[in-house]
Amino acid sequence: METLGTFLKSRRDRVTPAEIGLRTYGTSRRVPGLRREELAQLAGVSAGYYTRLEQGQAETASEQVLDALARVLRLDQVETVHLHNLARQSAKPGLCEPHPEEPHPRVLTLLESLGEATPAIVLGRRGDVLAWNRTGHALVAEHISFDAPQDPARRPSIPRMFFLDALTRDMYRNWHELARVHVAYLRLTAGRYPTDARLAGLIGELAMRSDDFATMWATGDVSDCTVGAMDLQHPTVGAVNVDYQVWLQPDSPDHRLEIYTPNDSTSADALRVLTHQSSLASEPQSIRSTESLNH
Repeated sequence: METLGTFLKSRRDRVTPAEIGLRTYGTSRRVPGLRREELAQLAGVSAGYYTRLEQGQAETASEQVLDALARVLRLDQVETVHLHNLARQSAKPGLCEPHPEEPHPRVLTLLESLGEATPAIVLGRRGDVLAWNRTGHALVAEHISFDAPQDPARRPSIPRMFFLDALTRDMYRNWHELARVHVAYLRLTAGRYPTDARLAGLIGELAMRSDDFATMWATGDVSDCTVGAMDLQHPTVGAVNVDYQVWLQPDSPDHRLEIYTPNDSTSADALRVLTHQSSLASEPQSIRSTESLNH
């Protein structure tokens, strides 16, 4: 799992002296971005204290110091939150096994109220699918059993599917864009839950088994993926362009209801086909048999 020092160094390397108006007088530099002493001076702390902070030897860092560092490093709001989360890790114990995640009943009621016309899934903190409607299932993972989310041991993992499942990877025409978002969100989650052994195991597994994941993780990017576009070549209905948006759940802030809406008429038609096929799949076999005889 990431440390405060690792994140600070990655962000320090990203900022050049010229970007913040720091004169270098043409001298050669051995670091790609700011030196430690330069960052410390601009943030109003001693170079020795900042060095201890980056090396994990300082016990605490005040919110004022963290905000000053975030200002110099030009961190956005999400990155600043991540910085504060990492700074609180030193007082936390080691990894522990979390309880299985269960979606809140109100989240499931909201999912049901959407019906089948709007594809939707409920995601846990690590990107596991906790629930989905049939159209959501058909859109993002029709090759996986619809009942899989009901068993915590079999729940589909969206990050694993993105990096380790060839069928999923081939379906997304903007795979690299979405993959970077997934990695950046995992980093944000790791800062929020540094003791989650399952999360640490997931990150370690992906880093070992996927060179793409390891490369994207090394960038240090942090993001809270709440809206975006998905450009799919769906195996059943062909080209589908949808926007995703995430609804956060006050009763269970770790969980996210993600819904998908078409952004053109062709995609809307494709989703209607998926909705129809999903409704047929949910009918009892006896009803489908009777209908086939009548036709």
